[in-house]
Amino acid sequence: MVVAMQELSKDKIREIIAKRAAKEFKDGDVVTLGIGLPTAVADYVPEGINVTFQSENGLLGVGKSQKGENIDKSIINAGGGYVEAKKGASFYDSQMAFTMMRGGHIDATVLGALQVDEEGNLASWLIPGKFVPGMGGSMDLVVGAKKVIVAMEHTSKGQIKILKKCNLPLTAYREVNLIITERCVFKVTSDGLLLTDINPMFTIDEIKESVTADFRISENIRYMEI
Repeated sequence: MVVAMQELSKDKIREIIAKRAAKEFKDGDVVTLGIGLPTAVADYVPEGINVTFQSENGLLGVGKSQKGENIDKSIINAGGGYVEAKKGASFYDSQMAFTMMRGGHIDATVLGALQVDEEGNLASWLIPGKFVPGMGGSMDLVVGAKKVIVAMEHTSKGQIKILKKCNLPLTAYREVNLIITERCVFKVTSDGLLLTDINPMFTIDEIKESVTADFRISENIRYMEI
């Protein structure tokens, strides 16, 4: 299926990225989702894969987004979105949530980014000159989780986000394992970026034009689901 660029709404971009990120989990994984786009990943876990989602505001057992009229507004994720609590869920304070994150108990984390580079460096919290309340939990997540997945829009207002070298203040140094955008997927390796998946709407040349990082192309490159 080919979709014209002007038809790719924000919701569609979010769906493409979230669906692809959800395919990275193994049965039994404990996963923490960052705020914003990554929270949508919980809605797309494949059938037969049992994943326990943890929210850094203190919920282990995050379910899908609550929809409809009878929403329980007392159950939210870290981004303030209303979510279900799966059977057997646990509620606790943020101190316990961060203890889990820092203690190496999280199998994977999915979070957004301002910039990522070919070394797996991550910048996700500060644009110089703009006010931000702080780094939040991302610093703990990317160091504590066993696998770090960046799920983000490919560009931002025309600005390239996948770079040869980040030029914004770093959140973490060489911690990113996978980069997922609506256009492609890059695996971060010891030899740099490896292009593993591509959206069929785009060509390899168009991907090259939309990043400044160097990358290799997998011999088994796959098409993303759109």
